[in-house]
Amino acid sequence: MEKIRLEQLTHENLQEALKIKRDDIPEEWVDDAETLMEFTDYGAQNNLIGHTFIAFIGETCVGIIMIGEALEWDTDPEEMKGKPFYRIMGFTVDKDHRNHGIGGEIMEKAIEEVYREFGERSLALGVHKENARVGRFYERHGFKKTGVFEGNDEYYLRLLE
Repeated sequence: MEKIRLEQLTHENLQEALKIKRDDIPEEWVDDAETLMEFTDYGAQNNLIGHTFIAFIGETCVGIIMIGEALEWDTDPEEMKGKPFYRIMGFTVDKDHRNHGIGGEIMEKAIEEVYREFGERSLALGVHKENARVGRFYERHGFKKTGVFEGNDEYYLRLLE
């Protein structure tokens, strides 16, 4: 398998991210590339740390992931309150590239890049209550279910030791 390459999402390469095949994923489960571009712009305008990456194998865009500084929300689990966290959002792998280990590689590579540039923090994300398969994916990658919900999304945390 060819090596996965990450690029930061920009307005110039947004069209590549929009080619990700995700028609089997309801929008209420995972934000799309246009929404992530809006969040990326908001983060830049407000000096929040983190990145939104698009992942390529060769010249094909195979995924997108945002990892950024978590602003505190009222619905955050107690473990997140008053502590610096990163929030993972919008993580999607093209449906033609799933179930080959690519998602785990994209996520870990993106986390590593954010850690190297901005420092290590615990990670939080939400998984739609009807998306059990993705919940199991995150558990395989060290995240723990919290039983705490923000709307229909259950929080998963990967705490630094």
